[in-house]
Amino acid sequence: MRTLILTALIVTAIFTSSFAAEAKSLVVVFSRTDENYNVGYITKGNTMILAEMIASKTGSDLFEIKPEKKYPADYDTCIDVAKKELNAKARPAILEDKDVSEYDTVYFGYPIWWGDLPMCFYTFIEGHDWNGKKIIPFCTHEGSGLAGTERKLKSALKGAEVMKGLAVRGSTAQNDKAGAEKAIDSWLKSLGM
Repeated sequence: MRTLILTALIVTAIFTSSFAAEAKSLVVVFSRTDENYNVGYITKGNTMILAEMIASKTGSDLFEIKPEKKYPADYDTCIDVAKKELNAKARPAILEDKDVSEYDTVYFGYPIWWGDLPMCFYTFIEGHDWNGKKIIPFCTHEGSGLAGTERKLKSALKGAEVMKGLAVRGSTAQNDKAGAEKAIDSWLKSLGM
């Protein structure tokens, strides 16, 4: 009996460690530097600050979406371009892509632009099969929260499980990193991560 229990424990340990070794996570982020609302000119984007924290805390790989045509540095000009892209349902070309097939869990990080994800993020989304993946969104904003993007992601990501998202003000990400980190820790704990 004792040998049987010991064998069962060893098999369970091998199976668990093999499964854990195979499970991989990725943080996909679009973040903008230059002039941003409420924080001025910045050299590291608000959403990138959160993405790096999440990648570090979860042991995830990190991939940054970069549009082929850089958004204007000036905030007002940038939001005009973003609104035109949204209204046209544009899918701006991106510089690089990332194979997501080996990842089980993918964190999506983006700023809220006109109540939605930036259109270049949809370019990335539409280039992949998300069936069976766990998607965990997070965003930066200055008052709109997640702006219904969890629902939009559920619609765009056929076959994926979209988890509860996190919204952090961009000004908090830039100016209160300890506060941003506390919000991330609490959110990850609530997700069981």
